[in-house]
Amino acid sequence: MASSLTHSFQFSNLKSGFFGERNELRATSVPVPCIGLSRKTIECKESRIGKQPVVVPSNVTITLEGQDLKVKGPLGELGLTYPREVLVESVESGILRIRKAVETRRANQMHGLFRTLTNNLVVGVSKGFEKKLQLVGVGYRAMVEGKELVLNLGFSHPVKMTIPEGLSVKVEENTRITVSGYDKSDIGQFAASIRRWRPPEPYKGKGIKYADEIVRRKEGKAGKKK
Repeated sequence: MASSLTHSFQFSNLKSGFFGERNELRATSVPVPCIGLSRKTIECKESRIGKQPVVVPSNVTITLEGQDLKVKGPLGELGLTYPREVLVESVESGILRIRKAVETRRANQMHGLFRTLTNNLVVGVSKGFEKKLQLVGVGYRAMVEGKELVLNLGFSHPVKMTIPEGLSVKVEENTRITVSGYDKSDIGQFAASIRRWRPPEPYKGKGIKYADEIVRRKEGKAGKKK
């Protein structure tokens, strides 16, 4: 009897001690410091192309009104509107400089791009640009009829393309095409539309390619071995 009472007493003490410790476990709130995120000002490197000045020849007239630039020369007149990230200023007679208005990644990208576009305007109205193409293939011929470029490229009918205003097209030896003008973007667009009719294929090299284009050739399938 005494032993049973002793065991029950020990169990009750153990039980009360165990649950007592369990009851003392409470969730406590620990203050967490608030971490604030601060913006860092990233200084972008100045564009190597953008920092170069644009030299304006004496036969070219520059008109600058806010963010709008107009360039007039002996070959024609062109204009360009600058984004707010870029500023254009005339430092001295015959010199244009493009600079960034803010220090952002987009401004750094626009800096070099619009310096190149500005230089293309000046060179275009003073000297002009040209793009040369070549026809490769038996029976491929080209000719200019009035304001149209006529291409014989193996189709059932000749391809006729209207020459855009401001561009001139010259054909030599029926296979060499030269597109010239004062707007570089228009020249590239029209030359690409000519090439699109017959892009050069990689096996025999037939098609319309740029004069300085390198066509990677592929080896044809080998014949059946006997």
